[in-house]
Amino acid sequence: MPIISGMSAYNPRYAYEDFTVGSEWPLPAKSVEASEIIDFASQFDPQPFHLDEAAGKASILGGLAASGWHTVSMFMRMMCDAYLLDSTSQGAPGIDYAKWKKPVLAGDTLTGKSTVLDRRVSKSKPNLGFVTLHHEIYNQHGVVVCELQNTGMFTLREPVAA
Repeated sequence: MPIISGMSAYNPRYAYEDFTVGSEWPLPAKSVEASEIIDFASQFDPQPFHLDEAAGKASILGGLAASGWHTVSMFMRMMCDAYLLDSTSQGAPGIDYAKWKKPVLAGDTLTGKSTVLDRRVSKSKPNLGFVTLHHEIYNQHGVVVCELQNTGMFTLREPVAA
C-alpha cells in the first residue's frame, strides 16, 4: 500500500467514528499568489479578471481574483492537508452546494474550518458511514469568501453488526 504525504494508508488517524456531530476541523492557512491565479485561470477559467490585474481592478471584483473553481480547488487541498489524507475517506457522492461569497484576491491568505452536521452508517454497507460537512473559508480579515456543504464517505474502525 502506498504512503500518502508521509502517512500510512494502512493505519489512518481518522475514521468515521472521529467525525462526531458538532466537531470542528480547522483548515491550514493557504497564501494565494498572483501567479497561481493566472496559471489556473489560463487553463480552466480564462476570464479577463482572473488573468490580468488591470482587468480585475476594473471589474466588480476589485483586483486580480481567483476563479471560484480555483478557490474550491484550494479548499480541497486545505481539507486534504488538515484531515482527509490521514483518514479512511472513500470519496464523496458529490457536493450539496458551493457558494462564492466574496472575491479571493492575489495576496489573500485563506483559512477555514469544516463542521460535522450529521452522520449515519450505511444500511447496505455496515462498514461505511456518511458524514455531512459544512465548510467555511475565510480571508485574512475573517470574511467568509466561500461556503460549501457535502457528504463524505468514511469506513468505520469497528463495523456495525448487520
